[in-house]
This record gives sequence, structure tokens and C-alpha cells, in this order.
Amino acid sequence: MNDSSGPGISGFSLYFPAYRVSLEDWCGWTGEPWPKVRAVTGRSFRLPGPNENVYTMAATAVMRLIEDYDVDPESIGMLALGTESSTDNAAGAVILRGMIDRRLEELGRPRLSRHCEVPEMKHACLGGIYALKAATRYVSTDGAGRRAIVVSGDVAEYERGSSGEPTQGAGAVAMLVEPEARLLRVDLSRAGSASAYRGPDFRKPMGRHRIAGYAADTQRHHDFPVFNGKYSTYAYLDETVAAVDELCARHDLEAQALFDRAAAMFFHRPYRMMPLSALAFLVVRAMARRPEAQAELAALCEQEGVAPQSLLAEAGIAPDLFSRLEGGDDEHPYPATARLASAYRKTPAFAALAEAKLALGADHAMDFGNLYTAALPAWLAAGLEAAAIEGRELTGELLLAIGYGSGDAAEALPLYPVAGWAEQARKLRSAVALEGAIDLDQSGYERLHDEGAIDEPRPISGFFAIDSVGARREASFHDLGVEYYAYLAR
Repeated sequence: MNDSSGPGISGFSLYFPAYRVSLEDWCGWTGEPWPKVRAVTGRSFRLPGPNENVYTMAATAVMRLIEDYDVDPESIGMLALGTESSTDNAAGAVILRGMIDRRLEELGRPRLSRHCEVPEMKHACLGGIYALKAATRYVSTDGAGRRAIVVSGDVAEYERGSSGEPTQGAGAVAMLVEPEARLLRVDLSRAGSASAYRGPDFRKPMGRHRIAGYAADTQRHHDFPVFNGKYSTYAYLDETVAAVDELCARHDLEAQALFDRAAAMFFHRPYRMMPLSALAFLVVRAMARRPEAQAELAALCEQEGVAPQSLLAEAGIAPDLFSRLEGGDDEHPYPATARLASAYRKTPAFAALAEAKLALGADHAMDFGNLYTAALPAWLAAGLEAAAIEGRELTGELLLAIGYGSGDAAEALPLYPVAGWAEQARKLRSAVALEGAIDLDQSGYERLHDEGAIDEPRPISGFFAIDSVGARREASFHDLGVEYYAYLAR
């Protein structure tokens, strides 16, 4: 047990836009098999409305955090935004600050501290975790005595007809970070990090918008990625392994011992199956090093026709995936491990393991969709809330949060619920954040996706929205393309 306090997270707040696409309906429109899509991806995803973007969603999550946890705005010394969906290449979190300050004034409350830092952090889906680490360091050092707010927000969008289409989503998660956490202590001293350059794994080069034929059916500003699904999966597994290996070394534990100790595990979750695949891959690697697992491993190897020594050999390599790709080799760098992991994932033993380690909050996450930087914190928040509602005692237990960002990099964070965590977790209301959904039919989805418009807009309130866009380009004043925002009160 490790229930001592220290820097970390004291609260979460979630925001999802109202417009929802049921994946069962989507399968009916596209002819994709619903049972497979549900098992691999989830149940639904959200799309931002025509007057929303990452800044409005993030600001809404922050405002809800301030209200739900009664945060003194003047105590906030850092407001950090983690996103890969920025639409302004100069300003970042200060845009959120502007919205929040005006809303606070409307409520008769003071603005955020004038001395508040406002960084934005970008590294694909890992930007929010990097921001959380920066905020945790801040409240432990030069920001001692102050608090920080970290918000992860994104719009995950893909071309219609692409393999990524069902893995879309939108939303934001705000986290309150304090020098003495009231929910989760973040143990940075024993966290694991990893990074490597992976070329065209998953990118958003600005030049793609100027290439004829790119996303030709879409008549709005969009941020569709350039991605290579199979290669990206290899990168996810490889970088996650490297980060977890460092985490294990810092705990002086073999991987399986660390997994056994963890009360729950949370992974970056672009779709439902990815964490399951990652856990199976990690556990099969760990089996090779455990004498007590050799019988189980030998049976699995015999079943799949894999030599046990090949698994050990793969556990000792550090492949350069980008160099391999440049040389024309795009095959799995760990073929034996991948084959065994796929087989292990179908066993009753793995089903029991997944239920024990990955179940917390997983049902709510089926309706989150892909949130990029917000995917891991959203699942973590839902898991903590579920544990509090179920009356599960987690004080001092180890939770593992394993984040990933394509391109690519990974972080493995040890987290510890502190005394009184359940009271803070009950304020989360992740189910409430999903309420009020407006289900789109096929034509409504296609129009919102392709044109950024809605046939019959319905009144929605309680969030920040784009109020107008600047159009002046004069000698004395320019605001061409600058967005202005307003809060749509209930």
C-alpha cells in the first residue's frame, strides 16, 4: 500500500459534444458487420457541432472543472492544453483563458491569476500526458503553493470510407493538479518514457491540404491524418513495451509482478481492441521470463507452432521500425510474440485478466469514441468514478496509466489513489457528460462530416461556442480568420 499524498490529480471534468453517431446505425449505412465493429471499436462516437472546435470543448471542460470542484481561479498558476487539433499556429491555451475569464466575470467571479502560465503541448495522442507531467512538476517546484489545470482535447476525424472512419470522436477532459493530490498521486520518479522517430506512422503535414485530390469530397476545414494502420499498430506495441520496460526497471520488478500488483490498468484507447491487444502482447512477453509460466507458454507455443526460443529472442531486440520500413520491410517486428498474443487473447485466462485489470470504466468508454489526447484521461476518470460508485477500495493501490502518441512516444505512469479519493471521484459525472445526445441519421452525419453543417440545428446550451469569425484586413486592423467566442448559457 502506498497511500501517502504528494503532487497529482485532484479532480476531472469531461465534455462531449451533443451530436452522436451510433456505430450500429453506421454499420447499416456502410454494410460493415456490426458485431465485429462493436467488438473492435465500440458503440458510438461524437462529432463537434458547426460552432465548436477543440478550444471551445476544452474551455467547457475547464469551466465545468472550476464549478464542480469549487476552484479558486486566482489559485491557478498553470493552464496547460494538450491537443493535436489546434486551428491556430500561434496561440494555444491562452485562447481558453480568454473564454474562461469572460465567463468567470459573467458569474461575478475573479479571473484566472494574471500570473498563470498558458502552454500548449503537442505530440499526437500523448500531448495531454506530457502536459500532466509538466503540471505535476510545476506544482512541485516553482509553482509550489499554486494549482494547475491540464486539459486534453481533440477532434479525431477521418475521411468517410477510410479504415479510420469508425474510430472518430471528439471531446475534452480537464484535470485539476495540486501539490497535495486529493484523488491520484502521480509518481513521476518511477514513470517510464520512450520515444523514436517513425516517419509516416501517423502524421498531419500541412502540405497535404494543397495536394490536388486530398479529401476531395469534404467542403470544410478538416484535419484528416495521413496514417498507415498496420505500421502504426507495430509502433504502438513497440513503444509501449519500451516505456513499460523502463517502468519495471524503476520499480525493480519483472513485468508480470508489476501487472499482478496493479489494481487496474488504463491504456491509450483509440478503439476498444487496442488496449486488449497491448495487454496480451505485454503479458506474453512477460511469460518468457517467468519460470512458473513456462508450462502455459509451452502449450501456447505448441498450439501455434512457435518455437519458445524465438519469443525470448524477440524480447531482447530493439528494432528500428523506420529504417526497416525504408528498406521495404513492413512486416511485424515481433512475429512470434504477436502470434502468441493473438492466441492468448482468445483464452479464458486472458478474459479473466482483462476483467480484473481493464474493466473499470470500460463500458462508458465504449461511447467515448476516439479522443486522441483525451482518450486515456477520459477512461481513467470513468474508471475512478465507477470504482467509487461500486464501493471499491483503492486507497494506496497501484494504477498503471500507459499513454501513447503516434510518431511516436509512450509514457507509463504509476498512479496511487489517496485517502478520500472516492469523494473526489463521485464529482466526476462521466455518465452525465454523455447525456443529451442528438443522434444523427445518415444524411445528417454525412452533411456534418463533409460540410460542417446541420440540416436542422437544435438548441443546445451550457458550453462555449464560436460566435463569429473575423473578416477585416485593413491597413489599421487585421482579424482575418480570428475566432471570437461566447458562452451559451442554459
